[in-house]
Parts: sequence; C-alpha cells; structure tokens
Amino acid sequence: MPSLKELKGRINSVKSTQKITKAKQMVAAAKLRRAQSAAEAARPYQERLAAVMASLAGKVSGDSAPKLLAGTGSDQRHLLVVVNTDKGLCGGLNSNLVKAAKAKAQELLAAGKTVEFYLVGKKGRAPLKREHAERITGGFDTSTVKTPGFEEADAIAAELIGMFEGGKFDVAHLIFPTFKSALAQEPTVNQLIPVPSPENADAGDAVVEYEPGEEEILEELLPRYVKTQLFGSLLEREASEQGASMTAMDNATRNAGDLINKLTIQYNRSRQAAITTELIEIIAGAEAL
Repeated sequence: MPSLKELKGRINSVKSTQKITKAKQMVAAAKLRRAQSAAEAARPYQERLAAVMASLAGKVSGDSAPKLLAGTGSDQRHLLVVVNTDKGLCGGLNSNLVKAAKAKAQELLAAGKTVEFYLVGKKGRAPLKREHAERITGGFDTSTVKTPGFEEADAIAAELIGMFEGGKFDVAHLIFPTFKSALAQEPTVNQLIPVPSPENADAGDAVVEYEPGEEEILEELLPRYVKTQLFGSLLEREASEQGASMTAMDNATRNAGDLINKLTIQYNRSRQAAITTELIEIIAGAEAL
C-alpha cells in the first residue's frame, strides 16, 4: 500500500497534468472555429470546380484529353498520398488515417498492383514505416509552417504532377480526414491523379461553347483542380486535428479529475487509518502505565 507521501505526490502530479490538458483543450477550442470555417468555406469552391470539370471532360474525346485527365493507359503503379497531422494529442485521428491507408494498400496489393506512399505530415510516418518502409518514396514536411495553406498545397501538387509526368506512378489516391464535427472525423480516400471523370456531366451545359477550346482550358484547370483538392485536404486536416484534440483533451481532463478524486479518497482513508493507529498506540501506552 502506498504511503501518504507517495499518494500526495501522485495527486499533485495528476493535478499538474490536468492543468496541461485543460489548457490544451482551451487552445484547441479557440482554433477550432476558425479552422472549421476555413474548411467549410472551401467546400463549395471545390464542388463548383468539379462541376466545371465535369462539363469540360464530357466534351473532350479520349485522344485529345490531357494526360492528367486521360491517365497513362495503365493502373499498375499506385501512389497513396497520406495526409496526417504534425502534432499528437488528438485522439485516434492519425491511427484511423493510417488504418485507412493500410487497408487501401492491402486492397491494391491483393489485386497485384504496385503500391508506394507519399506522406504529408509527421505522425503517420512511424506506423507506416514499420510495415511499408521500402514503399515510402517521398513526402512533404508541413511542420515548418504554423498553418499550412495554398502555398504548401501548390508545392505538393507540383511535385506530384512532376512525378506523374515523369512516369513514377499511374494512379494517385489522396487519403485525408474529413471534418464532420468535434467528435467525428472520417478518413476519406479519393482518386487524385488522373483526375477522375465524373459519371454524369450536367446536361444543361451541353449548349455551352468554350473559348478557347476545352482542351486548352483543361490544361490550365487540371493542375488547379489537383491543387484545390490538396488545399482542401490540408484545411480538413487542420479542422479535424483541432476537433479531435479538443475532444481528447476534454476526456483526459475528466479522467484526471476522476483519478484525483479516487486518490484523494484513498489518501484520506490512509491518513485516517494512520491517525487511528497512533491514537490506539497512545491509549494502549497510557493504560500500561
């Protein structure tokens, strides 16, 4: 049974930890609203750009389509672009993303495909490296900037498009968290390159004539579409990180409070037992005189 000094030390230690988790929770809550607003504001732009791409892609024949839309003609080599956070203390967010990446890799490997990883963020590197060290071929460090934005998305897109044009892969999949709420962040897997052609283009756009031609417009829009998808994933990651961190730190703060209560009860009982023992010894000594 621990001594009173040990119990008091544990209580003080847990109280110090509780102060840290409470402060982290308040910081995450303050950042969450701004990050959530940025992520939600970007979604309509992504949807509208996808609609324009649908209209243009429906008017371009396979022979004249740009490579970013038509692809290489093969789907043997796959690149998984995994967007993790740079900081921890955000619950199971990163482990869920890694789990989704491993599941996608296993699915592709079972189909006889070649799989490689391109990692954005630091927290997904170690768990993926344990099982797929030889398949990690590149990555982008976002830990050097306070809040990754379009500049970082532009740099990542430029590198990925360069790898695609250089024949390093045939298909790239983007794996990132989609912010639903502070309690829910859903791992999402989307095809990034070649840009997926929508199944149904808007029939109302059939009478629209583009100037210059659709091929020239697609040459400009396809790289921008890739950048926009990456930018959106970074915004979703930021909102998901703050939401998951706030929830995890709130749970940690509550658990610390419960542990403090239990240790305090144990400390009081031990102290009461010690006092009672001392009184019995004093009374027994007095009676012996």
